[in-house]
Amino acid sequence: MPGRHRLVVLIAVMMIAVTRSGFSALGSQVPGDRMDLFLLAGQSNMAGRGRVADEDRAEYPRVRMLTRNNEWVPAIEPMHFDKPIAAVGPGRAFGIAIAESDPLIHVGLIPTAVGGSPVTAWEPGVLYPETGAYPWDEALRRTRAAMAAGTVKAILWHQGESDANPDNAPLYEERLRSLIARFRAELGAPSLPFIIGQLGRFPGRPWNESFERVDTAHRRVAAEVANVIFVSSEGLGDNGDNLHFNADGARELGRRYAAAYLKLTQR
Repeated sequence: MPGRHRLVVLIAVMMIAVTRSGFSALGSQVPGDRMDLFLLAGQSNMAGRGRVADEDRAEYPRVRMLTRNNEWVPAIEPMHFDKPIAAVGPGRAFGIAIAESDPLIHVGLIPTAVGGSPVTAWEPGVLYPETGAYPWDEALRRTRAAMAAGTVKAILWHQGESDANPDNAPLYEERLRSLIARFRAELGAPSLPFIIGQLGRFPGRPWNESFERVDTAHRRVAAEVANVIFVSSEGLGDNGDNLHFNADGARELGRRYAAAYLKLTQR
């Protein structure tokens, strides 16, 4: 009997191990620990254009990312795959900061940003011709696949440069409000935190009226829509093109996103 008891215990342990290393509906391996999931959406400054350094390729415990093939792997740069130039963005630094805020948290990052995409590309069934992506459809598909491994806790949004023009800037606020409501409805989370990052404001490229209008829209939406918060990019540097954050700026922006999330959720 003692031998049989040991055998039963061993089988039980093996079954638990198999269950904890399960697979999602799309075949991606699911980590053993349930994760806090964060959707990284928007355009190139979320995807990242900062130069990758050794520190960006170091694996960090408890922070994973969903690959293009819907596989969970350690979060290293480049995380996004929208364009071949994808590099350091704010997502990884955000994930590390969240993990460091609580030793029990396992973070899962879902990269979905598409460089150059206007907010209208983030609507159902819309193709963004420059990359051949369907930003909205693919973001939802990847997020739903990721949810086999955890719960979506927030959406990080950095977008607006492509709408900072006389035609689109006046319509941007209404479109952004609609986007937030649509994300929350599709994910069944009416109060899902939504974090808006400020566009880069670099000395070599002063903002025109359209950039100011998009910035005002970001701030007003954050002030008026529940569980939406605005993250400043003040003082962050560019990578030489007066458009994209450099690596240090992107990492700092990620930490600011994390601080905003922790403030919003009072963690």
